[in-house]
This record gives sequence, C-alpha cells and structure tokens, in this order.
Amino acid sequence: MSEGRSAESSRRRDRVLKAITEAVRSGEDVSVSAIARAARVDRSFFYRHRDLLERIHAAAAAPSPASEAAAVTRASLQADLANALERNSRLTLRVRQLERRLSESLGEQVWRDSGLGASVDIDQLQRQITALQQQVVDLQSQLDERTEDLQAARAANRELTRALNRPG
Repeated sequence: MSEGRSAESSRRRDRVLKAITEAVRSGEDVSVSAIARAARVDRSFFYRHRDLLERIHAAAAAPSPASEAAAVTRASLQADLANALERNSRLTLRVRQLERRLSESLGEQVWRDSGLGASVDIDQLQRQITALQQQVVDLQSQLDERTEDLQAARAANRELTRALNRPG
C-alpha cells in the first residue's frame, strides 16, 4: 500500500512538473491554482511538496518566452509612471478649478435666494437712481446760475427804470 501511495505521489509530481513546463512554454498563467487545475491535483499537494511550490513561484517570477517579445523596459515603465503622474497633476488642478467655480456659483445662488444680496433688478435701479441724482445736481446748478442771471437782469432793469424816471 505504501508503494502504491508513493507511485501515485510520483505520478502527481510528474503531472505537476509537466504542467509547469507546458504553462511556461505556452506563456499561460503560472499560478498554484492554474497548475493544480492542469495537473489535476489539489492545491494542498503543493504545500506538502515545497520544492514544487518553489518551482511554481520561480516560473511565475521568470519572464516567459512569449512575453519576452513584448518585454517592458525599466525606462518605458518610468516614462509611463511620469506621464501618469503628470496627468494626475493636471486632473487634480482641473478638479480644484471646477470645485472653486461650483463653490462660487452655489454661493452666489444662496446669496440671492437668501435675500441678503441685492437682486439684479435692484442693482439696476440703484444705478439708475445714482444717474438721476447726478442729473438733478446738474440741473440744480443750471437753475441756480439762471436765477442769478435773472436777478442781475432785474436789478439792471430797476436801475434803468429809476434812471429814466428821475427828473433831469
């Protein structure tokens, strides 16, 4: 019975080794679950056979031949990271701008709705009142000037009338 168990364990090991080799060669996913599925063994089998588990981890860490054609260099990854960071900065700035605009818009709306701020009509009327007050001041100064001229003309007429009415 012991020899039967040993033989079954050996067959499982062979299936696992074959599944690892096949997964690495074909560029498939190299993980404990994928290899266990391909070799038709339970995942706990790998934890009883640490050497197989280490082989799976080594195969997963090593670049596969299929992915070597599309190998990513450190420089390209750094460039992608720099681009992502720059895009993140731009998006953060844009979000701040939009939040500020939204805050201003909501603030103005609340100000108008609360009745604390002057409405657009009241502002327009205030400007019109100011313009009309300035016009009244201008007209009052013109009226004062003409009143002075009239008083001067009346005084001159009185003097002339007196001069004409005096005897000789």
